[in-house]
Amino acid sequence: MTKSVSAGGADGTTTGSGDIARSLELLWGTGDRPSRGPKPALTLGRIVTAAVAIADAEGLAALSMRRLSTDLGTGTMSLYRYVPGKAELLDLMLDHVLGEFLDTAPAEVPEDWRVALATMARTYLEQLNRHPWLLKVNQARTVLGPSALRDLEQALAGLRGMGLPDQDLISTIITVNSFVEGIARTRLQAVEAARQTGLSDDAFWENQRPYLERAMETGDYPLLAALDEDAFSYDVDHFAFGLQRLIDGFEVLVARHAGE
Repeated sequence: MTKSVSAGGADGTTTGSGDIARSLELLWGTGDRPSRGPKPALTLGRIVTAAVAIADAEGLAALSMRRLSTDLGTGTMSLYRYVPGKAELLDLMLDHVLGEFLDTAPAEVPEDWRVALATMARTYLEQLNRHPWLLKVNQARTVLGPSALRDLEQALAGLRGMGLPDQDLISTIITVNSFVEGIARTRLQAVEAARQTGLSDDAFWENQRPYLERAMETGDYPLLAALDEDAFSYDVDHFAFGLQRLIDGFEVLVARHAGE
């Protein structure tokens, strides 16, 4: 599930920032082929797949029409016969990535909404881990293609057993996605910090140990000082913990609504 994520800008990191009509034509198959010129040597699908590969490997900043044309072994102007620019290309990339996961998802939607919700959350986390550049994209105004609608349809099908009003179902999806994005962003930032500084997490915190130990000895932080040594262990699965608490909370909501 790819919904609202971090803020971007009109620099190729904001969906719907290009020619929306053209993006919709391309997404829905009404503008798949160039209207004139010699017989095309490329396909729109090949272009989008190559763009996703660049973003996966090097991030969105590395993606440009010139770089894409180089990877595809064609002239930059040839790409413009298929897609107007990077803004529209991003719209296509997002729908393409969603389609990858939908195409490999089980045909049967879980009957238990708890299972469906957990599956939705884990699938979205896997998607963000596989394509970390998604966290850099502002999707406040997503241009809805076929994969986006299939994604939402599947989510609603899995949650229909909750018996909640439509607005509550949409709020449930937004709540779960926001939680997943927070977990994924924290993991991504940790990886980026280690790469940019050349300092591992262990080394980073070890540098602070003498200062923290002295701070605890002052008695000014009794609650922190009383914490178990493994309270901040890397082995804690914060995702699993938070997901289960969300499910617990939604169970209360479902029971309350059923009793009205």
